[in-house]
Amino acid sequence: MAHPRAGVRRAGIGVRAGGPAVVATAAWAFGSGVGSGEDVHLPAPQGMVALVAANVFVLVFALSWGVVVWVLLGEMFPNRIRAAALSVAAAAQWIATWLVTVSFPRLSEWNLPLTYLGYAIFAALSFAFVTRFVRETKGRRLKEMG
Repeated sequence: MAHPRAGVRRAGIGVRAGGPAVVATAAWAFGSGVGSGEDVHLPAPQGMVALVAANVFVLVFALSWGVVVWVLLGEMFPNRIRAAALSVAAAAQWIATWLVTVSFPRLSEWNLPLTYLGYAIFAALSFAFVTRFVRETKGRRLKEMG
């Protein structure tokens, strides 16, 4: 978990910077699969790289968006609309999670390396978005947010 004094923006940028590289590494590893149908496997080095990349991604996510997004949502809306806005934002977050969950099996059947490459692109876009649009929250009062 990010240190409370680190600030939402810094925590989101600092840890999340590794996300695109980790997912792109997994895409590379999955691209080396050999075989077809139910008999697909990864060569020895790529199999280990895919395993490590998947676990590092879980760690990176847990230290960044997994926690920070809920803090960010609580801080980004003015007090007068915070409850309603947070409800809508949380619903949008769960819908997006559901879309990723239901689309992954089809996308991975179509092309697993390109699916992971697409996720890497979106991770890079999230990094760029946070860098450009999310304001630092460190040292600011809740009333000043939003």
